[in-house]
Amino acid sequence: MPGPVLYSRPMADSSLGKLLNRFRKKVEIKDEDRVFLPEIFGIKPGYYLAVLYGAAALFVLFLILLYPGLSKPGSISVFSSEPAGAAVRVDNITLGSTPCKIFIPQGKRFIEFILPGFESDTRDLEIRGRIFGSLFFPKKIVITGRLVSSDPVGAFALSALEYRYWSAADPTEAYQIPMSLSAGAYRTGPSAKDPAIRNTMQGILDDSLRYAASKASARDLLRAQFLLDNGGLSPSPLTLLRSIKKVSDRLEKNPGAPFWLAGLLPLETSPKVTQSEWFKKNEAENPEQASIGTFDLPFRFARSLTLENLGFVSVNSGYFEKYGRRESMPPLYIALTPVTQAAWDAFTAENPDWSAANRDKLIAQGLVGNDYLVPVDNPAYPVPAAPGISWYAAAAYCAWLSAKLPSSLSGWELRLPSEKEWEYGIRQFETAPPTGRPGRLWEWCSNTFAPLNFFPASEEALEALEKASASEISAVPPPDRVLRGGSWINPPGSVGIETRGSLPPETSSPFVGFRPVIVPKREN
Repeated sequence: MPGPVLYSRPMADSSLGKLLNRFRKKVEIKDEDRVFLPEIFGIKPGYYLAVLYGAAALFVLFLILLYPGLSKPGSISVFSSEPAGAAVRVDNITLGSTPCKIFIPQGKRFIEFILPGFESDTRDLEIRGRIFGSLFFPKKIVITGRLVSSDPVGAFALSALEYRYWSAADPTEAYQIPMSLSAGAYRTGPSAKDPAIRNTMQGILDDSLRYAASKASARDLLRAQFLLDNGGLSPSPLTLLRSIKKVSDRLEKNPGAPFWLAGLLPLETSPKVTQSEWFKKNEAENPEQASIGTFDLPFRFARSLTLENLGFVSVNSGYFEKYGRRESMPPLYIALTPVTQAAWDAFTAENPDWSAANRDKLIAQGLVGNDYLVPVDNPAYPVPAAPGISWYAAAAYCAWLSAKLPSSLSGWELRLPSEKEWEYGIRQFETAPPTGRPGRLWEWCSNTFAPLNFFPASEEALEALEKASASEISAVPPPDRVLRGGSWINPPGSVGIETRGSLPPETSSPFVGFRPVIVPKREN
């Protein structure tokens, strides 16, 4: 079958052809349209244009190859340290933390590696740069710091304080908390080869368990245990198994552990704990119920005494049992009431720095709040009590009054009570413990607040943490202090003797006071 026949008209006859033919016409260039470059100093254009183009090329090469090195001489310094995570300071300005890369200008520079709890590594360096090709091939130098801690326990305690602080945060996928405790175990782990140091560091780790209230904090704690057991190094299969057994043994012996673990595990896993015999046994025994007993010993000290307008009553020695732990309690005196205004006035008469007239200065120092010693205009307020006393102010009062103890109590001290001492004393001398009825105040205790207080902590570890918290290099705010008792604002029956609260130590509140105790010094 023949193909289709195509018909076309000549290009010249089409509209497109007419348009193209118009552009094909020869363009006539007239003399007035010609441009002639003049000679310069007798040099023809072809020569001086070549020179100009060459100069432009050289200028571009200068900008690319030489100018960066001349205008910004220096070198890229690669910083590392052992242990890692140290702050890098150049001429007293913090620029990053190891490992990192930092451009340092040319010249004599003072380099510092700083890590809390470790001795700083410092050096003076002459930093030089590269002139040619520094944009593409900058000069690089490697600077390594070596940091040593003269007090590894204190350094680890600083990490534990940071862990405490972050444990209250609620991490999300977009907001993660730092692995502070395990970072501290990595840095100080090599020092744990010394048994004495290792025992104290383990005590600090045990105390940190009382703050593992979230999955993230529990993960950090577990990682820290693995690192500490392996001297700061990644665990081997054998040391990993040993660490897991150590943790499981510790949890198995604690009556509060199954409830904590059940709340921490995912919903699909927690029934394995809640349905276990371990959980049911501890649930039936109610480990939170306190048991107290006294020893019927003949008194060798007064049953009551009064110091600077504040009355005290004695409590026999005995035992205090809670969460499956029975601890002996020495005899003590406990104040009959929270510190009264008259008792506080005796203190400020000798210590005017703590008077209401000095409130603004104390606030600036972070020792009290805005309501410090501000009278409360409410008929329900227990009028004899001094209003708005912060934890710091209460501790200062106790230190002042302790120096006034009679010679018969030369081996004793007056201070804020621990939680255990407060509950032991209140249960002993009050037939009706404070339950939030009118006439009461929440009362400061000496302890820092730990949400999981059913896990034990050694006195040695607590002392190390208190010392670290008071040090100038601590980078976290002071921890909250425990409150017990309930106040006049709480409805009757809403607060029991076992109820716990907490506030930052500088807080001054019309609902908070304090009740000192007199106890034998630890060495006695």
